[in-house]
Amino acid sequence: MVQVLKDSWALLLGIGFLMIGNGLQATLMGVRGNIEGFTTFELSIVTSAYFAGFLGGSRATPGLIRRVGHVRVFAALGSFISAALILFPVLTDPWAWAGLRLIIGFGFSGVYVTAESWLNNATSNETRGQTLSAYMVVQMAGIVTGQAILSQGDPSGYILFIIPSVLVSISFAPILLTVAPAPAFESTKPMSLVQLFHNSPLTFISMILLGGVFSALFGMGSVYASAIGLSVGQVSTFIAMIFVGPMVLQYPIGWISDRMDRRRLIFMVATVGGVAAIAGYLLGDSYTMLLIVAFILGGTANPLYSLVIAYLNDYLQPEDMAAASGGLIFINGLGAIAGPIFVGWLMGVIGTEGFWLTLAFLMLAIASYALYRMTQRAAPSVEDTASYKAVLPTSSPVWVEAAGEWAIEQAEDNENLSGNV
Repeated sequence: MVQVLKDSWALLLGIGFLMIGNGLQATLMGVRGNIEGFTTFELSIVTSAYFAGFLGGSRATPGLIRRVGHVRVFAALGSFISAALILFPVLTDPWAWAGLRLIIGFGFSGVYVTAESWLNNATSNETRGQTLSAYMVVQMAGIVTGQAILSQGDPSGYILFIIPSVLVSISFAPILLTVAPAPAFESTKPMSLVQLFHNSPLTFISMILLGGVFSALFGMGSVYASAIGLSVGQVSTFIAMIFVGPMVLQYPIGWISDRMDRRRLIFMVATVGGVAAIAGYLLGDSYTMLLIVAFILGGTANPLYSLVIAYLNDYLQPEDMAAASGGLIFINGLGAIAGPIFVGWLMGVIGTEGFWLTLAFLMLAIASYALYRMTQRAAPSVEDTASYKAVLPTSSPVWVEAAGEWAIEQAEDNENLSGNV
């Protein structure tokens, strides 16, 4: 790990600034939107626009990079993000906000693709696993730090919009001034959605549902928390717990997943998340209970993302793992776009309880489908399964491919060890 930090500290630092800015602005949208009097459904459109932009950016950025290069794409998209962030308090209209969030989502996705390409290029086979781990920690720590900044500011003013703009601008320096050369960008022909479903119906369906879960938690969590009357400090702590959960639970779940039928673990983890959401619905009047529920939901939803990717890899040839990443990001993005709109609509119909009911339905739907799939085909032996590696839903296809490459390397190492016994 020391070697990883020595080789990639500038890239990780720049990515850390990006995540602080993204985590701060995502929560700030819900809090400030409530102050401006936006309806829950209007804020759901604003949230959905971010994920629509994110999906569009993940698909368009590779072509942009091939035409003009990493540096220009990174600088251009980062400039758009920085400019859009400081326009929110000026253009206090939900449709203007939706347009700005679309730009920000597109920009952040493209910036992640570019930065993660650099980081992956700077990683050797020997340090890839450690780099993946360090990157995940930086992502979550950055989002949590963004919540800490929000808790100390005034969401009705301008400063909290200026801070993420400045952070995004500052992130350019350590990334663009790093000695690492810009990598040659190679795009993998994506696996068709039909092939993806054929290889693992459970992963296909779970990815769609998890897109809704993550966008509801990350995008609509602050809308819900503001709607029930929590203070700014309480809202930021509530959102922070969503990311503290996976920091604590990601690795225990990953360790277990390499030692048992992953479908059974998917069922168990999704069930725990669904029960936690029901607890939020029944006991949401207690702030302490809200923090516990946020910790458990975040601690189950984020590892589930990595878990279903690892399960898909169990049924793929090593050369197909990278091809599957584009399809996974696409179907997850579709779920992420639809999730906030459904949550916002349901909250408008039945009240704030719609937030928990949506999450409970999505998590228990994953659990139910996992239980059904266990009756449809036998599980591969534990010795034949791919290795689990934590990947957050905020990662681009580049990093999902990097996790696949690491799984391939682990599989090859295991085969070599078996052959030498």
